[in-house]
Amino acid sequence: MIKLAILGSTGSIGQQALEVINQFPEKFELVALAAGQNIELLAEQVRQYRPKYVAVGDEKRYSDLVESVKGLDVQVMAGLSGLIEIATITEVELLLTAVVGAVGIEPTLAAIRSKKRVALANKETLVAAGSIVIPEAKKHGVAIIPVDSEHSAIFQCLEGREPSQVNKIILTASGGPFLRFKVEKLENVTVAQALKHPNWNMGGKITIDSATMFNKGLEIIEAHWLFDMEYDKIDVVIHPESIVHSLVELVDGSLIAQLGLCDMKLPIQLGLTYPERWSSSFPKLDLTKAKQLNFLEVDTNLFPAISLAYKAGRTGGCLPAIFNAANEAVVAEFLRGKIKFTQISSIVAEVMGYSLKENFSKVPSLEEILRADQWARKAALQLLAQNC
Repeated sequence: MIKLAILGSTGSIGQQALEVINQFPEKFELVALAAGQNIELLAEQVRQYRPKYVAVGDEKRYSDLVESVKGLDVQVMAGLSGLIEIATITEVELLLTAVVGAVGIEPTLAAIRSKKRVALANKETLVAAGSIVIPEAKKHGVAIIPVDSEHSAIFQCLEGREPSQVNKIILTASGGPFLRFKVEKLENVTVAQALKHPNWNMGGKITIDSATMFNKGLEIIEAHWLFDMEYDKIDVVIHPESIVHSLVELVDGSLIAQLGLCDMKLPIQLGLTYPERWSSSFPKLDLTKAKQLNFLEVDTNLFPAISLAYKAGRTGGCLPAIFNAANEAVVAEFLRGKIKFTQISSIVAEVMGYSLKENFSKVPSLEEILRADQWARKAALQLLAQNC
């Protein structure tokens, strides 16, 4: 049996991972679960799956969680230290990192240093700290299997190929709900509109990131680290149907693509079972019903996050962490109805500009990356306060 721990079990990816596990109850042992603050659902999961360990990221909810699982044979932990403990439990073989945000960095690093296999659904870990995480994974001989549909697709297309055979990788993007909008119309976009993704059912933060295409920006930087690919060899195309999940262009001009339904359970399952592939009862793509596949250039005036991502990635140092953290901060404010949709990218751009005047190292340590993360969040909120 695969002995598994899940960080972010109450989120969209975490819940779908549990659906995958339900398909193969005899093949997985769920050792530990962790979530941010949704202790009601977390406690329900503990009652159903009976893990030995459970953690809540929000330390203020610790006593509530203890009360909610009273009578069950489970050890309860809390805070970042609790997430790190979950990631390093001796009997855990595989860690699924499915939390949202930079909180995933330290537990994932701890798992790598404990020589756990990692199924990674947390973009921010590599966006902010890829320069540290990837060398650590190589040092400890740890495999990082991408769970994002796009990176899973690239991972599958690259399998068995020498780097010299690859000309570039092409990430596909749905374009979200505002693909056909004029730039000036974005000014009046509401939270409800931004949360209506045409293809995917995801959590709030990632759905907003899809609407702004910050999600794709994060994926560009993540792809650089995952696949050791220079930014000049990473392209993005709009593919509204979200059936082709990404492609690889080989040096002879051949395009290798991975196709599937708009269903995260396929890449999640592969992330949990790789290098094996298991038959499941999940729905499968019928190409005769797909009708047509469209591909469009990215309008960076409509989606400035793409240009910001390339700038952050190429500059390196702490700038990718700042790009990510500033976005997290302003998206939270947008979801609260405090700012306009267009302010998300404009504030992130301003924070990135201001950061160049700060004394951040070109080759940062983890501590400096985390300091830059906190600086960017504060800077973003200060700029918002000035502009409101």
